[in-house]
Amino acid sequence: MNNLNEKEKMLSGEIYDASDKHLIKERNIAKDLCFEYNHLQPSKLKERKALIKKLFGKTGKMFHIEQPFYCDYGYNIEIGENFYTNVNVVILDCAKVTFGDNVMIAPNCGFYTAGHPFDVEQRNKALEYAYPITVGNNVWIGAGCSILPGVTIGDNTVIGAGSVVTKDIPANVLAVGNPCKVIREL
Repeated sequence: MNNLNEKEKMLSGEIYDASDKHLIKERNIAKDLCFEYNHLQPSKLKERKALIKKLFGKTGKMFHIEQPFYCDYGYNIEIGENFYTNVNVVILDCAKVTFGDNVMIAPNCGFYTAGHPFDVEQRNKALEYAYPITVGNNVWIGAGCSILPGVTIGDNTVIGAGSVVTKDIPANVLAVGNPCKVIREL
């Protein structure tokens, strides 16, 4: 019998109950921090950086996250050095989301670790699963991209604008489309 609590199930990739009161409490903490971050004056760079360091599981020294920014928990997000996101980036970090060094993310991108079962009875009970997302070093993700659960994007890769990344993308390539596919090597 499974003795894991809902958070442990979430972090291990099992089906879990997203309406669990402890998970709701943790999401509300992160949402409050995102609200505070998004309502700081853009020129308050020191305060903005301090809030992200409080929110994220790990940061490099050099990073910049444009407002608005949204996430579910924050503590499952790890960013490397020289990390940059433009406006309106969403990271649903029910599982670990790891970004390497020198990652650039254009506006309106989403990183979605969470998914819902195809079984309607499970889905209607607020059950879901979460699989980690990993983005390598020196990656550029174009505007309006969606990165789905369980995806790894290799080093030195460019994901073209509007792409929906449903499967792993190797290193050193240009990949584009819905679903995202490798177009050529870089």
